[in-house]
Amino acid sequence: MELKAAQAAVDAWISQFEEGYWPPLANLARLVEEVGELARILNHEYGSKPKKPDEAPQDLAEELADVLFVLICLANERGIDLDEALAGVLAKYRTRDAVRWTPRE
Repeated sequence: MELKAAQAAVDAWISQFEEGYWPPLANLARLVEEVGELARILNHEYGSKPKKPDEAPQDLAEELADVLFVLICLANERGIDLDEALAGVLAKYRTRDAVRWTPRE
């Protein structure tokens, strides 16, 4: 699914409710919550904080998708085309970081 399609799918979901998109600061808080859940999974797997034996399993892919969903909500609410924004960021990285790391052979 391209970002434009993802943005349309999220908009279709949100648009069916009277409340619509949350304000930007509420979505930022929501994003921080989701990133915290993502961090918890990674910390359990790779960090020094082991998972509690009675903790329910968490799905890394689902948490990443939750983060993406909220990012898309923020973009949609602000009228940002993520395909264009990502293309611009990739162009910036290609220029700025072209010789920053060792290329693969």
